[in-house]
Amino acid sequence: MDKHGRRNRLIQEERHDTYQQSKKLPEPTVCTTCRASFHSGRWTWDEAPAGSHITTCPACQRIEDDYPAGHIEIHGAFFKKHQEEVHNLIHNMEKQEKGEHPQERIMTMATEKDHALITTTGTHLARRIGEAIKHAYQGDLELTYGDGEQSIRIIWRRD
Repeated sequence: MDKHGRRNRLIQEERHDTYQQSKKLPEPTVCTTCRASFHSGRWTWDEAPAGSHITTCPACQRIEDDYPAGHIEIHGAFFKKHQEEVHNLIHNMEKQEKGEHPQERIMTMATEKDHALITTTGTHLARRIGEAIKHAYQGDLELTYGDGEQSIRIIWRRD
């Protein structure tokens, strides 16, 4: 207690992710956009049975709202010389991650002369892409989480 008889304490704010399901979805459920299905508590690419409930999955909703969870920036002269290689690595990482986790997808990929900007629907794919580029090509990798780890910004640079 302080000198005025109050108990000073920090109030923990609840983490809030708009794209996190607020309640458990009925099973089975299918996304009307990408056709991913929700059963056994997770999204998969398994075909949903006839009569499934319908919804828009969180990844499709993020894409529709243009509200990415992951931002990746790739900079430097190395990228300028090896764009195709780096793009292939990025697409391979997405294919691998998306195959197992339908909620992890690339939203946009914009390439300028010596840099690229990539957005993703999830933080895991963004981090895996950043780490794969760092592992394959060295350089400097910076990861910054925001919103209680609900978003990530990754910057990779090699001159």
